[in-house]
Amino acid sequence: MVNTIEIELSKTKLLFLLLGSTVFVALGILFVLNLAGIQSDLFGNLEFIRIVGVVSLVFFGLCLVYIAIKLFDSKVGLSINENGIIDNSNAASVGLIDWEDITDIRTIQIASNKILLVETSKPEKYIERARNGLISRAMKANCKMYGTPISIISNSLKITHDDLEKLLLEEFGKRVK
Repeated sequence: MVNTIEIELSKTKLLFLLLGSTVFVALGILFVLNLAGIQSDLFGNLEFIRIVGVVSLVFFGLCLVYIAIKLFDSKVGLSINENGIIDNSNAASVGLIDWEDITDIRTIQIASNKILLVETSKPEKYIERARNGLISRAMKANCKMYGTPISIISNSLKITHDDLEKLLLEEFGKRVK
């Protein structure tokens, strides 16, 4: 019998992320069109404000589309079995991460966000699985900055970061030889 632990996507967390992305898209539109007449010593010139608006529109617009798709995703967010970890929780998900490739699991914190880093002996194997060039570049940048291309966040899962970390470390500990 195969023991599989499945963690569902949290529709509530996804709705809050969707709401937040919508707010930043709206602010981006305001900045680009300068509908609020925004200009101050803090922001400098109008061109800078428009650039911030475009960046906000592009980044949070992509987030908005991705989150909207995830809201209707029927796949499990994260699955843990005897073969490894199957991550479907974020845009850079690479499918099955084999236990035999995992060398460590650790947490980093960026601002108030905690991120689980799954260190692997075969980073290129997982970078090659990226769905597109943008995700591949992001994974390469993660590898350069943090030593691994694989990261898992609990923001879209029905589990807290601390509980997810504990669970993954327990399961990883059972397989370390």
